[in-house]
Amino acid sequence: MTLVRVVEGTYAIQEAHCRSLCLPWNARKAQRSAQEMFARMWAFKFLPPGRGLWMMGTPYVQRKLGASLNNCAFCSTKDLRSSFSDPFCFLMDMSMLGVGVGGDLKGAGTVSLRKPRVGGDIHVVEDSREGWVGLIRRVLDAYVGSDTLPTQVDYSRVRPLGSTIVGFGGVASGPGPLCELVENIQKVLNPLIGECITSTAIADLFNIIGRCVVSGGVRRTAEILFGSPDDAEFLNLKNRDLWPEENDSWRWASNNSIFATIGMNYADVAAQTARNGEPGYVWLDNIRGYSRMGDAADFRDASADGCNPCAEQSLEDREVCCLVETFPARHEISADFFRTLKFAYLYAKTVTLVPTHNLRTNAVVMRNRRIGASQSGIVQAFARHGRRVMFEWCKEGYTYIKELDRIYARWLCVPESIKKTSVKPSGTVSLLPGATPGIHYPESEYYYRVIRFTPNSPLVTALAAAGYRCIEEPNTTAVYFAVREAFFTRSKYDISMWEQLENVAQYQALWADNQVSATITFTPEEAPYLGSALELYETRLKGISFLPLRNHGYLHLPYQAITESEYTAYMEKLSPVDWNIAEAAGVVEPERFCDGGTCTVSVP
Repeated sequence: MTLVRVVEGTYAIQEAHCRSLCLPWNARKAQRSAQEMFARMWAFKFLPPGRGLWMMGTPYVQRKLGASLNNCAFCSTKDLRSSFSDPFCFLMDMSMLGVGVGGDLKGAGTVSLRKPRVGGDIHVVEDSREGWVGLIRRVLDAYVGSDTLPTQVDYSRVRPLGSTIVGFGGVASGPGPLCELVENIQKVLNPLIGECITSTAIADLFNIIGRCVVSGGVRRTAEILFGSPDDAEFLNLKNRDLWPEENDSWRWASNNSIFATIGMNYADVAAQTARNGEPGYVWLDNIRGYSRMGDAADFRDASADGCNPCAEQSLEDREVCCLVETFPARHEISADFFRTLKFAYLYAKTVTLVPTHNLRTNAVVMRNRRIGASQSGIVQAFARHGRRVMFEWCKEGYTYIKELDRIYARWLCVPESIKKTSVKPSGTVSLLPGATPGIHYPESEYYYRVIRFTPNSPLVTALAAAGYRCIEEPNTTAVYFAVREAFFTRSKYDISMWEQLENVAQYQALWADNQVSATITFTPEEAPYLGSALELYETRLKGISFLPLRNHGYLHLPYQAITESEYTAYMEKLSPVDWNIAEAAGVVEPERFCDGGTCTVSVP
């Protein structure tokens, strides 16, 4: 039913677009196309993002909330003088719709903070996303003199903790996280009254907003912050020896990366990365100058300001983007893979036709029509087809997508997409077909994949009844799934840092005109050579991050290697999941996007 809803929503958007512009629409041709899209998703040859599986085809999308279909966004602080609150409110607004948001620290030193005036009124917070953002906008603008603080904030209209959120789904967090956010904003800004905003304060504002968002129900978000390699404070934001312990409660919320430049001295930042995995690196000049790094410079993305949280999408200020995943290892021949690329492309392009509620975002999305047709299970495809064959699929597939974009852009009367391909790290969607995430190697041939669920999730009830290991913690439940890697050759512990980097560079040259998102794991013996690696690959990559290959000591790590006998014993204890238990506990699918409840897509 989910895939039917997704397909119907996709083609309904196309039809509405064509009819609104008086363009040709062939219903019979669309029906055949829709059935093939369904069949290819059903066979796990491609899938929309988790955002699409959740929201595509629901009435929520119709209410100009197309942002909920997009994976990622970026907002710059370079124009804080024009509107101090705007980038922070954009972050909160999009995060509450589940969009991961990147940001920068370019506004540091541009705005002087002042003691807020008190307006003498009671600010009533409406029980909506707009109501929460509106309060934060007022508080922030009070610190630059363009608004006032209320004498009192009335939270009585905010639904209480545990209430069901009917529209977007999930469970309400109550007013507590919002109240705490207001207090934390004042903690960050009050010591700076009479001074200019600092990069540390900007980063803290981003992070406390992110912390507030993830406090509520099923809302999840991701953040990345880009700073200067010369900003010592930014580089040490997570150094517990330099900052008060209370800052740890929000500084975990973002990935911290730098805007690297070709020819820079990497010694100091590489040494820090070797210790704790941060900062990551993005070369903005490469992003702006090149589509695929294997082609000549074209400067198609000259206005790009940064990236999304996983750095697979270059983005302009306030731009959002939709990604879609293909699984080449689930195809036997190139022709079948290219056919899948058509429908993956078509889904992502269709999302660009849906307006968001943010007018500034609409302007950049309508101009760029940026999408991200991604691949996951790349290492599996290497094992099944061979690395050289996959490189040929990348080259020919990219050419094919460019031709598709030319054809469909002409039909829809919209611009061709400024960029079209990427490799996302894939944390969730790749689990459905059993694909390794993005371009990363598996943990081992047999391993536990641990997935966290919200407390009291009805899905946990069904999984526990089927015999899955479910471990409750104060704010989450960790569920263990045993996995056997079908196309296993080597694990991440068997691959050198250099081979991983070369795989990424090849895909950046042959496939991704956006970026390849990859976290390169390295051993203690390789750690001293991170600076050299960055020097060697700075002209072949657009972004990269690193992580020490060691036992990090976390409870319930997402990936945990096990033996074949452990895998077999675990699987023998399981029984089929009884979804009637989940349904009885409250699992419901979002309302389907069908006229009068009648579906138009026949299930093959």
